[in-house]
Amino acid sequence: MKKLYTLLLTLSLGTVTAQAATKTVKHTIKNGETLYTIAHKNHTTIEEVRKANGLKKGDTLKLGRVLKVPTNTYFPDKKKKIAKKTNTKKATKSAKYAIKNGDTLFTIARKHHTTIEEVRKVNGLKKGETLKLGRVLKVPKNTYFPDKKKKVAKVTKKSKNKKLAKKTNKKANIKRSAKSTKYVIKSGDTLSAIARKHHTTITKMRKENGLKKGETLKLGRVLKIPKNTYAQSTKKKKLRIVQAKKKRQEQKLAKTLMNVKSKRIVKREVKKSKKFSLGDIFFSGKSNAKSTKITKLAKKKLGKRYVWGAVGQKNTFDCSGLTSYVCKKNGICIPRRAIAQSKYGKYVSRSELKPGDLVFFDTSKRRKGYVNHVGIYLGNDKFIHASSAKKKVVITKLGKSFYSKRYKGARRVTS
Repeated sequence: MKKLYTLLLTLSLGTVTAQAATKTVKHTIKNGETLYTIAHKNHTTIEEVRKANGLKKGDTLKLGRVLKVPTNTYFPDKKKKIAKKTNTKKATKSAKYAIKNGDTLFTIARKHHTTIEEVRKVNGLKKGETLKLGRVLKVPKNTYFPDKKKKVAKVTKKSKNKKLAKKTNKKANIKRSAKSTKYVIKSGDTLSAIARKHHTTITKMRKENGLKKGETLKLGRVLKIPKNTYAQSTKKKKLRIVQAKKKRQEQKLAKTLMNVKSKRIVKREVKKSKKFSLGDIFFSGKSNAKSTKITKLAKKKLGKRYVWGAVGQKNTFDCSGLTSYVCKKNGICIPRRAIAQSKYGKYVSRSELKPGDLVFFDTSKRRKGYVNHVGIYLGNDKFIHASSAKKKVVITKLGKSFYSKRYKGARRVTS
């Protein structure tokens, strides 16, 4: 009987302790709740909630039903801590090692990533004790990592450098603040007068003293005034002005030189044009019929809109489109593009130009050296062309500095 009583007592105590360890809370199911959310709130698992309430997988939770929920039975953080502890224990495992010929405590320790002292402690060895061949030593593993120590040292160096930088910045700020002087406001003083005296600006004085625009200066008030801040800025401004002036002068000189060169070129061309060729002497009375037709048709297109790639569609043209259109209407087939047109027909020098001749230019910004623009020579140092700048068909002087500099040659298509 006594044995039975003792058994019953132990069982009852066990159940009481289990219940005490796993406390339960009553929870009424609300809208939108799931077993996961209820378990998560009370630090338990879904399985334990099911066991406590006799629920099966897939059972629907009815609103208002009261559940018994065990509390504080699941702690994932504790498990992680236990795992870490076990890992550290595993990390400090020891291995058995039989001493071979040529072995020293240093070589054995290095092989197993440990220290000589730890090997001595584990095996009870004394300093200067000889190692006998074949003796089995217990060697602790992975207890020494010099690379980690180096990293830590680097981090500490960086932090020290940062601290030093902060200190230097503070010192610099103190030096800057030492540049400012104190000034007591007297009768008749103004901010502009005080600023002028100390070679500073009104804005910097306002910043230094936290003054607002229109604030009255009280007699006897002490102001902090930054010294010689305006002198530096004025020097910089003066240097900039001087540099700007130099640049302007250089640009003016360059322009004048360019104008002189262009005038010289124009004069030479005019002199050359005054010279008569044999063709002019014998055929001056007889003007070529095709060339006159070409010039007449081109003049009819004056003021028509410039459109890139157009060859007469809706009376719109680009430069090579106008020349190819006019020639085609007069029974002359020439290539479409300006570069190809510059290689077609007979080469004509500038002094021998006649109405109806095609004139070619390089109008690119950097003067790349190839033909990209074409027009029709009209005579009297004029030519007609579809201008992308003017966005229409216009007549321009060939002696104009822009076009005379960029002139690339001429071709006669009518002969």
